[in-house]
Amino acid sequence: MKGKTIDLWYSGKAGEHGGLIQALCAPDGFPLWVSDVEPGSVHDITAAREPVLGVLYWAAAHLDLPTLADAGCDGAGIGVHTPVEHPADGGGLHADNRTYNALPRGLRALGERGFAVLVGRWRTLRHITASPERIGAIVKASLALTHYEYDRPA
Repeated sequence: MKGKTIDLWYSGKAGEHGGLIQALCAPDGFPLWVSDVEPGSVHDITAAREPVLGVLYWAAAHLDLPTLADAGCDGAGIGVHTPVEHPADGGGLHADNRTYNALPRGLRALGERGFAVLVGRWRTLRHITASPERIGAIVKASLALTHYEYDRPA
């Protein structure tokens, strides 16, 4: 909305106030790391830039370990694979691009499991109304307890 001040915590994508938590998951979908909460108006790539991308670049360069990410991280750089976006003119994707998108989509489903593990186990994360300053600590505590419960070291 031009000319109107929009609250930092308002997410235009969700259409309501909220926060953004980034997570890194193991290939089997187990959550390994979660970020502090960012305002809902922050774009995915902006939220990932400082705490996450440096580690992913290192893993791609030294371990030959690519990372699968959603379209919100388009343009993240080397070693971070994102889906090919649909053309702006509304045309469809070429068969090659559709196939390219289908392969990582199935693998990314395992990565999305990380959030499902946390939210499925810790009901408080489903609809949290705490202060944004406390949400990151609550999610990190949930992650630590999940590591303990599954007997997986951090």
